[in-house]
Formats: sequence, structure tokens, C-alpha cells
Amino acid sequence: MNALLIEALGDAATAVERHLPALVEERFASRLFARDTSLWGSDAQEEASRRLAWVDLPRSSRPLLGQIAALRDQLTGRGVQRIVLCGMGGSSLAPEVICATAGVDLVVLDSSDPDAVRGAVRERVEQTAVVVSSKSGGTVETDSQRRVFVEAFERAGIDPTERIVVVTDPGSPLDHSAGVGGYTVVHAEPDLGGRYSALSAFGLVPSGLAGVDVERLLDEAEEVADLLAEDDVANPALRLGAALGGTQPLRDKLLLTDQGSGIVGFADWAEQLLAESTGKDGTGLLPVVVGTDNDPTAAITDVSDLAVVAFTADPSDSEDDVDPTPTAEVTGSVVNVAGPLGAQFLLWEAATAVAGHLLGVDPFDQPDVESAKHAARERMQAGTGAVGEPEATDGPVQIRTTGGRWWSPAAEDALSSALEALLARVDPQTGYVAVMAYLDRAVHPDVADVREVLTERVGRPVTFGWGPRFLHSTGQLHKGGPPTGVYLQITADPIEDLPVPEQDFTFGQLIAAQAAGDAAVLGDLGRPVLCLHLTDHTDGLNLVRRTLEG
Repeated sequence: MNALLIEALGDAATAVERHLPALVEERFASRLFARDTSLWGSDAQEEASRRLAWVDLPRSSRPLLGQIAALRDQLTGRGVQRIVLCGMGGSSLAPEVICATAGVDLVVLDSSDPDAVRGAVRERVEQTAVVVSSKSGGTVETDSQRRVFVEAFERAGIDPTERIVVVTDPGSPLDHSAGVGGYTVVHAEPDLGGRYSALSAFGLVPSGLAGVDVERLLDEAEEVADLLAEDDVANPALRLGAALGGTQPLRDKLLLTDQGSGIVGFADWAEQLLAESTGKDGTGLLPVVVGTDNDPTAAITDVSDLAVVAFTADPSDSEDDVDPTPTAEVTGSVVNVAGPLGAQFLLWEAATAVAGHLLGVDPFDQPDVESAKHAARERMQAGTGAVGEPEATDGPVQIRTTGGRWWSPAAEDALSSALEALLARVDPQTGYVAVMAYLDRAVHPDVADVREVLTERVGRPVTFGWGPRFLHSTGQLHKGGPPTGVYLQITADPIEDLPVPEQDFTFGQLIAAQAAGDAAVLGDLGRPVLCLHLTDHTDGLNLVRRTLEG
């Protein structure tokens, strides 16, 4: 049997000891897996009634396996050797982890950056098939990407209905339009949220079409499903949920570090699950993806609000029954987690439900994600001038701010003074910095390195997110969580804009509206945002890097 192992140390262990008896006594685990909607209070019951089908996915997703195999054979027979996934948030993060861990190629297009879209569309179109994934069926980024691929296939003399597979909820606008258009549609389980959909059609269809053995994922999850549903002190989900959400005072910054788990990018998936599920009503757990640092707390001056979560090697891969050991110095709270990928998907979903219960929040809604979408739509309707004039310009960098009058433009060194003013607002005990880069991550992956630079500079946790992808993830916590963050937004003029077929806007206008809308919502909440817009990619990024380094 595949093992799940949770080792809690320091304050995390104390939290487990404090909360576990009550969780067992109130039968939280068995009630969760029986879809009891009352576990998060009366205000959350309506939402929970439509969001708990994920507990049964290890078994209820089995009929998809034959459908996926048949589709894969069909596409292979048509010469397909490349799978592109168009999806945002929960529709793309799980397949990306699944395929990367299996060593299988999958092109994930989760951006509205015109250069990123063009790069995905131009490559090997004759050998490409596309999975269009949208739970709501109305995600503007995904619909726009779909339109570009339809146009590209038609230009290449290929029938798009033979190359596009749609994954969506039954009855969604995308379900209707795809059915009318003659496209292959795979219906997803409607009674769950996108971030809980890893073992549903959203996770399995693109991964299976790309060549992953997705049946193994379901096997791994099913082997632990009964364990996670047991009202027992050994239940890994109860222990992990208590360790994450039950520390007192709450250690709400979770430093996620991989220590040889063999699972590629799992922290990025867990980041969305935790942030979007818990970041509301002024509380929440902030996941900080820190890679493989031996001691991820080394550069942080005050660790009293931090917990280290280490993804370690799966003990079932070893012939010896060896407990994992702490992979970072115990700073007050450490949790080591091990297990196979399919089992960990189900584990973390259940543990997040436990953490939401302890935090007193509804882990299934995302009200502030919708507010950012609304703000972006307003700016799209206002036209390309909606961003407004810059407050100052420093060479190839235009500077704008929101969230009150916390900076006055300087005659010289505008960029440096603006950054200093932003970082001066970071609380040395509870604060954090969020960097949000609306750039092509395939071309500029090293931009993410600014996280380490800023951590050294401010001595506080720093998160990094690619826009607009993070809007479907940590964007909820930025607005609904504790007001302890400051925000650095980086945008750029596209090298070449790209029209959205049959629409009256371009991808460049779309991503600009998304960035401006997010900054405006944060600003309206009084959260300071420094918006840096690059009029030249190379020179602008070089100047920003030099300034960040001080």
C-alpha cells in the first residue's frame, strides 16, 4: 500500500495535539467524505452543497479512463504528437504537475500575454491538438486562446473539430457552443470547484492525452481514500489540516519547499489550493513557494509567523520503513509531507477543508477573484486608455501607484525612490511582498529570481506570481486575506500585439486590463501597489533588476 506520512514539529505538533481530539470527536473526516455541508457553518452550506464531489473522484472518475484512451488513439491516428492545454487556475495547474512529474510533454497556455499566445500557436500546428478547459465555460482568457487555435488550424487546412477537445461543466456556455460546433466535449463533474479538480476530467483528460498513466493517479488516491475518511488520530488529513490552520497564534506564512519528493511543481498547485480556499474574511494562509532551499527561513529576520512545509521523498519508494527527518532547522513550526502524487492530491484537498474549518472560513468560495474579473471587464469596455498616464517615468520604466498617497514622484531616481517607499510599508513582523509579473514566463523565467533578491532585502517572505495566472490563485488571498502585503506589479508592452479573432480587442489590451483591474481593486482596499510598466523588455528588466538589488 502507498504510504502517506505527516511529521509535525514544534508549533505544528502542538496544533495537532490541540485540535485532533476534537476533530475526531466531531467525526469531521467521515462527515467530510459523506459530503456534510454543515462543517463550515450555516453561511457556507449553500456553496458547500455544490463543491464536495471531489471526495469521491478516485472512484467516480474511472469511466473517464476509457474515453481518454479512445481519444488519445484517435488523435495519434491523425498525426498528433503535441498537446496544448488552454486553461487557467485549477484547469491548468494540476495537469502541469502531473505531466512534469511523469516526464511527459504538455504545453500549458495559461496566459493572455500576446507573445506567449503567439509562441504556443505557431509551433508545429500540424502535429498539435488542443484541450480547452474551462469549468464555467466563460473564462475570457481560455475563450480567446481557443479562437486563435481555431484560426490557426483553419489556416493550415485542418478541421478544428478534429484537433480540439473541450472539457467543461455540463450546460456551460462553452458546452453549448462546442456541441453546436461539432467539437468533442468531455463533461466534468459539476459539483466541485476548480482548485479541487485535480482528479477530475480537468486534471485527467489533458494529462492522459499527453501520455500519462492517469489510472495510476486514481489508484494512488483510492488506496488512501478510506484512510482519509476515518475518524482516527492517525488520519493524515486531520493531522496536516490541524498543523496548517491550527497554530496559536496563527503562523499564516507557509514556506513550501521541495526536499526530494520527486513531484515536480507540487508547491505551485498547493499554493492555489491553500491561498484561494483560505484567503478571505481578513484571514488566510499565505503559501510562499521557495524551491529547494536548505533553510528557507535563513533570510527572514522574524520567523514568528512562519511555518515550513517540506515535500519529502515518498516512503513507499524505499525498501526501508524510514520516517522522514526535518529538512530545515526547526524555526518553531515544521511539517514534513510524503506520499505519491495521486494520494497527495486527495490529502491536500481534505487537509485544506480541515484548515478552513479551524480558521472559520468557507474553503470553497472565491469572492475576490470575481471582483478582479469585474474590474478588468470595466477597463476593457473603457478602451485602451483605461490604465491612465504614468505618475513618473524612469528610462524604459513607467511608474504608477495605487492604494493611497504613499509615494511622491521624485525628479531623479524615480524608480528607486518608489521602490524604497513601497518596501518601507512592509511590516517587519507580519508583512510580506507579492511580486506579480505579467510577462511571458517561457521567455523570461529568470524574472522569478527577484523573489530571492527581495527576501534578502526586506527580511520578510516574498511571493512571486505570473499574471494573469495568479489571479485565479493567490489573487483571492491578496484581497480577501490579512491586509499585511505590499504589491509589486510588472507589466510590459508586447513585442507584437495579437488580435483575438472575432472580438473587438487584442490580447495586449486584455492583459493590460487584467493588470490594471487587479491593481485598482487592491488599491481600493487600501493595499499599496507599485506598478512598473516596461516600454522596452530588455532594458526595462535590467533596470528593474538593478534597482531591486539596491
